[in-house]
Amino acid sequence: MKLGIPKESVRGETRVSVIPETVKRLVEKGFEVIVEDGAGAAALYTNQEYSAQGATIVPTHEAVLGTADLVLKVQPPLMGENGGPDELALMRAGSGIVSFLQPFSRADLVRSLAEKKIDGFSMELIPRISRAQNMDALSSQATVSGYKAVLLAADHLTRFFPMFMTAAGTIPPARVLVLGAGVAGLQAIATAKRLGAVVEAFDTRPVVKGEVESLGARFISIEISHEAAQDAGGYAKELSKDQHAKELELIASRLPRADVVISTANVPGQKAPVLITAAMARSMRPGAVIVDLAAENGGNCELTEPGQIAQKEGLTLIGLTNLPGLMPTHASQMYSKNVGNLLLHMAGKEGFKVDRADPITAGILVTYQGQVVHPALQPK
Repeated sequence: MKLGIPKESVRGETRVSVIPETVKRLVEKGFEVIVEDGAGAAALYTNQEYSAQGATIVPTHEAVLGTADLVLKVQPPLMGENGGPDELALMRAGSGIVSFLQPFSRADLVRSLAEKKIDGFSMELIPRISRAQNMDALSSQATVSGYKAVLLAADHLTRFFPMFMTAAGTIPPARVLVLGAGVAGLQAIATAKRLGAVVEAFDTRPVVKGEVESLGARFISIEISHEAAQDAGGYAKELSKDQHAKELELIASRLPRADVVISTANVPGQKAPVLITAAMARSMRPGAVIVDLAAENGGNCELTEPGQIAQKEGLTLIGLTNLPGLMPTHASQMYSKNVGNLLLHMAGKEGFKVDRADPITAGILVTYQGQVVHPALQPK
């Protein structure tokens, strides 16, 4: 089976789907790997490194997409939007693609994959079961986002993060509020604590309290049952109107004291919940920083401008939508291991196989043999 690793076409995407270390594992398993010239350059992986591990370097984007049995990407394939190439048109019917397909917000792409008879495997749909942990690309990239979010906040804050006791007086530590204690939130907590900030974290799921407190942060939450707070996969559920009102009231009471807010709340497949209204943001002290990790899905703050760093109401609002792309070397390394582990899982003794009875394969399979097969996507 021929695996194709193209250079990412989305503007500003610096990651690569597979790094040379993973190529070696795949070649040893019997896969043939072709890599577009310069595919890993932005993440500091050279053509020579890929060749040394058994990959073949091909000169063009078209050569990768048009000959690979399975294309491995980070971003969804372009369909000619924003002046980019029509990557689906370049792919062969009967081939497949593994990437973040964003299937819940890209019904047009899902339909096109089915019409072109391209099998689509979506990395954000990896099920949250123990044997799929090493394939969980959402978590690996969220780790990068949570870490980078704090560094961006520290860079834009006009104050120190740690406490300083100097001859010029005592500087109090910054106060950081983290909204959402998933993977990104927990990494943000850990990073902010390492920098010396006083941290408190909000989450609707009581089960994360122990993890938050183990990192040295104070946990705050509203009273809510376990069943109402999270689904079977461990993701936060959308709250009722009354619960959301209590949530906003609690957050509003903490904002005036916060120097930094790292907001990470997302409900899979839905617009991000608004946790900071414009009026609530105005209550924050001048110079405060909000890093909105939900910006790509509309943002947790009403003032966020997706893709931008904006100054409003005396605040700095960071709404960048691809923080892992700011750390492409390690972000690519982590994503590559996720993809490699998935492919090696699917490559049994009889070769690569789409086993729809396997919960991991079934969980990520969006389109197959010309049909939309994921049950959550069929109504769309």
